[in-house]
This record gives sequence, C-alpha cells and structure tokens, in this order.
Amino acid sequence: MKWGCGATTPLPDVRTISLKMGRFGMCGRLIFDSLFSQTANRGCITVPHNAKTQIRLNRLFNTTSLNRNVEPPKMNKPKAKGVITWKTLGITTVVGGGLLAFMLYVKREKELAIARERKRALGKISIGGKFKLKDCKGRIRSSDDFLGQWCLIYFGFTHCPDICPDEIEKMVEIVNKLDKDNKLKVQPIFISVDPERDTPEVVGKYTAEFSPRLLGLTGNRKEIDEVCKAYRVYSSAGPRDQENDYIVDHTIIMYLVNPDGEFVDYFGQNRNVEEIFNSVKIHATKYDRMNNPGWF
Repeated sequence: MKWGCGATTPLPDVRTISLKMGRFGMCGRLIFDSLFSQTANRGCITVPHNAKTQIRLNRLFNTTSLNRNVEPPKMNKPKAKGVITWKTLGITTVVGGGLLAFMLYVKREKELAIARERKRALGKISIGGKFKLKDCKGRIRSSDDFLGQWCLIYFGFTHCPDICPDEIEKMVEIVNKLDKDNKLKVQPIFISVDPERDTPEVVGKYTAEFSPRLLGLTGNRKEIDEVCKAYRVYSSAGPRDQENDYIVDHTIIMYLVNPDGEFVDYFGQNRNVEEIFNSVKIHATKYDRMNNPGWF
C-alpha cells in the first residue's frame, strides 16, 4: 500500500498522524519518525509497503476499536460490614454501665456529705439528750431504751382541750402509715409537761385512748424540766380557776429522733400527715445509706 501523490487511498494529514502518535508519548514519536519520511516533492509522504508496516498502521489507527473489545478487570468489592456488632455493643454496654455506676456513686457521696454536714450543724444546736422518766406502770424508762429505733416525741398534757389530742392523733396516724407502707417501725412517745396532775396512771389512761403503741411518760418537776430544756420545749402553767383547773401553754412540736438517739428534725402544727410521713421516710433512707456503705 502506498499513500502519497496520485495514490487511490486518501492521504491522512501529517498533523493528524503526528497527534495520534503523540498519544503514545515518546515511544509514539519514535515510531512516527521511523515509519514516515517527508519528501520535498509537493509535501507528499511515502510509506513503505510491507506487511509489518500495514500491521503497525492498523494498530495505530484502530486503537479505539481495540479498546472497546478489551474488558476492564473485575474488582472484587469488599463486603460491607455493619456499624453495630456484638463486640461494639458489648463494649458500649460495659463503658455505659461503668459511667452510670460512677455517676450514682458520686451522687451518693454528695448526698452523704450534705447529710453529714447537716448532722454536724444540728449537733451544734444541741437539741435532744438523755432522760429518765416513768411509764404508765411506774417503771423507769431511759432514752437508752429506745436506741436502735426511730422515735416521734410530742410534749403536752392530758387536760389539753383540743390541740394536744389533734397532734397526738396526727402522730399515731403517721406511725400507722409508716408501719403499713414502709415497714418502718417508729415508736410514738408522749411526754407530759404537767407533772402535778399527770401521774403515771393518768398518763396511761390518756394514751390508751389513742393507740396501744403510744407510750406515755411523766416524772417529777425536776425531771420534766430537764427533758424540756434538752429539747428546747417551752411550758408555762396559766392562772388557776375556782376549781383549781388551769391550762399549760407549751411548744407545739413533734420531734424525730434517729436510732442513735440523736435529734434529726422537728414538725410544727402546720405540717400535715403526708408531709411528716414523707420527711420521716427520707430521713430513714439517708440514715440507712450513711450506716450501710456501698455503691448503691
């Protein structure tokens, strides 16, 4: 085959051939220079006609068709793995559980620190203390007898017309509610501030009208004055009438004492059953936490 002047096959443009050969880089330029030689006669290109040259030209100008028949190598796509696995789930559970336990521990330690500080502050106030009084049968009952149990103490007198009965009924209702709902045993105690009229027998009959669990205590004037001073209870007998009857003005407060015999809280006349009930539960829970160290 001959491409050039007078040839039947159309002559490709030199520029086109050069560009095509340039796609193969430096090797393409060398092939171009070796295959083709420009003559000075009318800008014609003479191509040697032999089988090797023909094969080279076919390969050169049919690279597109050859590339179409070549299939790209198949790539094995990696199998997608799930984000959540049993391993990651286990690690997350362990870490999350550890953080939760640590947060609960810190919270508990904070609550205990507040409770200790409150206990220390109340200790400075010095409310409460030891006493020895008589019960309805004349037996000596000491404050040490009530160690290991919670106590609610109310100071009053048996001849009180209305306030004392109302407060004692409230105290008995609180104790019964604690027994039923929380299995928390609280000992209700009534201490008379009127020893002249409130003998052990009188106090026994009075307390029995409210509840068999209500313990009544009394004593002589010195003993009553000492226990009233310990609990900061004010009491003063009013003027006597013609029948030698009188009213005793006194502090209307209910005192909460913990199993260690220490004063914890007090509740005035304006506090209802539900409020005192919840407060006693909270104090009992805090006491158990302080005396039973643990994470939870």
